[in-house]
Amino acid sequence: MKKLTATLFLLVSTMGFLLAQTQVIKGIITDKQSEMPLIGATVQLIGAENAAGAVSDIDGYYRLEGVPVGRQNLQINYLGYSPLTIPNVLVSSGKEVILDIALEESVEELTEVVVTASTQKDKAQNELATISARTFSLEEVNRYSGGGNDVARLAGNFAGVSTADDSRNDIVIRGNSPTGVLWRLEGIPVPNPNHFSTLGTTGGPVSALNPNLLRNSDFLTSAFPSEYGNALAGVFDLGFRNGNRDRHEFMFQMAAFSGLEAMAEGPISKANGSNYIIAARYSLVGLIGGAGTNAVPNYSDIAFKVNLGKSKLGRFTLFGIGGTSDIDFLHDEIDEDDLFAAPDEDLYAESQFGVAGLKHNLILDEKSYLRTVVAFSTSRGSFQNDRIRNLDTEEEEIFRIATNDNIENRLSFSTLYNRKFNAKLTTRIGLLAENFQYDVEFLDREDRPDRDGDGIEDWVTLYDFEEGMTILQAFAQAQYKINSDWTLNFGLHSQSLTLNNSFALEPRAAINWKVAPKHTLSVGYGLHHQTQPLPILLLQEETSPNVFESTNQDLDFTRSHHFVLGYDLALASDWRAKVETYYQAVRNVPVEPNPSSFSMLNVGDDFGFPDDVFGLQNDGEGANYGFELTVEKFFSKGYYGLLTASIFESTYKGSDGVERNTAFNNGYVFNFLAGKEWKIGKDKRNAFSIDTKFTTAGGNYYTPVDLEASQKVGTEVLIDDEAYSKRFPAYLRWDVKMGVKLNSNKRKLSHQFFVDLRNVTNRENIFARRYNRVTNEVNEVNQQMFFPDFLYRLEF
Repeated sequence: MKKLTATLFLLVSTMGFLLAQTQVIKGIITDKQSEMPLIGATVQLIGAENAAGAVSDIDGYYRLEGVPVGRQNLQINYLGYSPLTIPNVLVSSGKEVILDIALEESVEELTEVVVTASTQKDKAQNELATISARTFSLEEVNRYSGGGNDVARLAGNFAGVSTADDSRNDIVIRGNSPTGVLWRLEGIPVPNPNHFSTLGTTGGPVSALNPNLLRNSDFLTSAFPSEYGNALAGVFDLGFRNGNRDRHEFMFQMAAFSGLEAMAEGPISKANGSNYIIAARYSLVGLIGGAGTNAVPNYSDIAFKVNLGKSKLGRFTLFGIGGTSDIDFLHDEIDEDDLFAAPDEDLYAESQFGVAGLKHNLILDEKSYLRTVVAFSTSRGSFQNDRIRNLDTEEEEIFRIATNDNIENRLSFSTLYNRKFNAKLTTRIGLLAENFQYDVEFLDREDRPDRDGDGIEDWVTLYDFEEGMTILQAFAQAQYKINSDWTLNFGLHSQSLTLNNSFALEPRAAINWKVAPKHTLSVGYGLHHQTQPLPILLLQEETSPNVFESTNQDLDFTRSHHFVLGYDLALASDWRAKVETYYQAVRNVPVEPNPSSFSMLNVGDDFGFPDDVFGLQNDGEGANYGFELTVEKFFSKGYYGLLTASIFESTYKGSDGVERNTAFNNGYVFNFLAGKEWKIGKDKRNAFSIDTKFTTAGGNYYTPVDLEASQKVGTEVLIDDEAYSKRFPAYLRWDVKMGVKLNSNKRKLSHQFFVDLRNVTNRENIFARRYNRVTNEVNEVNQQMFFPDFLYRLEF
């Protein structure tokens, strides 16, 4: 580590950067609805001794020079538009700040210009998402304690969201399964963007999304607008930021979870504003051994965006992301309480995924634009499982019991037309087509019959599919601002699946009423459908001796009605409070044909799916309802705070008609985050910070093990009649993070270092109670104990 740091310092010093007592803030100012550049908008630095200012040019581009290092406040004005104040823009000596700004045209004609601060940090970037939605920034991902630079773990701090466990970043939104989450990048759905991911899941142990490339993005939890489809729980709508269009900048980073990273960005041609940004990461092998396993994970990823600049044909952008990972769990190298492996098994897992796309943005006239994205993505995973029979005896024998190889290739085409008719009315229509080609196979022989009498169970094909299918989605939506106090959003979404000709039509609507200057009431409704996970759709049943059929392939979409009522209160210029209550009626849920407790609503928080549920029918149902509170102090005056509380119920009915708790019915989730930053150094250009996070949640419900039955057959057997009747103790975790940022007063150079102490009380939160074939008992396995994370970042 010392050698690496010394090398980086030598590289920086030999490059001879110019003195950098001040820095630059720059970007593009656009109309929020039409995305047209605004010419002549003024950007003013406020609260500084020497207030700097700038005016946007013909392309909406502004450049604010002479900005002091530290946190600064900006004020943006344009005649006929609502003025905007952006507080606490973090300016460092090592990197110019790229800040794109969207202004909203005022509905009412102004007789005079009145400058008022209007911070919109709690609102979504998508102007048509006005309920159960918020934006998040790169700074938040890096700032919050316990997050590991992971976008999904950041979302776990928001109201209505909980993380399933410490070992994975699957998120549970309002009691829904993690399989109901949609990931979008640059406007198109993408495969699971996590290392060690498997087909049909949405989470993993380590994120492959590099937050250093992300621009401000949206997270939606319910009743989302009609442009989002094939999701029941929530949406991550992400986008990559543009690179620096004026100068080349570099960053090196080293962190326990995200690993070694190098990033570069800069101009390609200053004439047309083209630029690039690219970053690559590689795991720090061995540092994650304490995160639930002794096995050594290897993973790496790369992400890029190339903005080809302005042309007569519009603006073209290339983007991409890819990752690879592998890990071996060897029975003689793990602990008996390993979170992921068993003491009498060897497991070998590999996964890869990639996305490459071309985005085209064409401004048709001063009121409308056309945006089209074409992308190819691939997701590949393999899993082999060996069992050791007669462990630690002379008759010890290793034989393979499962092998799983999955390849998903996807070609996506998305286009939308957006038109702003006037300050009151904006419409948007679009189409999304996704063609999937699969080559998937799953062979298993655990607890299977031994028909050939060789002493080893025979192989059974759980699924073997080498075909394609297409999902088509279309939408139309509009926003109508009745006046400055009332805003109406409404739309229609449709989707169809060619595999079994399923079809759904979904109305969406939301209305926002500004009751008073600081009070806003919101009501929303959405009907949402989602396809079943592919491993369930393709699962094969032995309908007669040696005859296997996909008896789940005709399953229809699961359907969910979302009802939301929200109230926002602007307590002060940098304080806000929000209350939301919701009800979700879930229908068409796959359950077994014979009376049982099984329901698809409980599936999705693990690496795989059940392999013994056949002939499923869309006869199940469920309900999620709850109350959420958010009190947030945006970063100002050197500190911030966030308090979120969720009280909810999540229930379901299987084919036996009994109402039960779902696996995700924690009952309550409470988060408290706070942080303080002190300016340090002779000229106060450096900073020291302390951040903390406290989380507690109701324990997960689980199905108890039938120990006697498990001992007889040598594998875990659960008591179906008592499904999800038992509960783990409450989850509790406290994290503390300390960091320092040093801004050079001689070069365009900055250093950042932090240490993040996770679970500082070393609390033993329960991960699972499961049958252990070796001990022949039900053993308790704990989640992650105390674990120190760290990060060092160098920008120049």
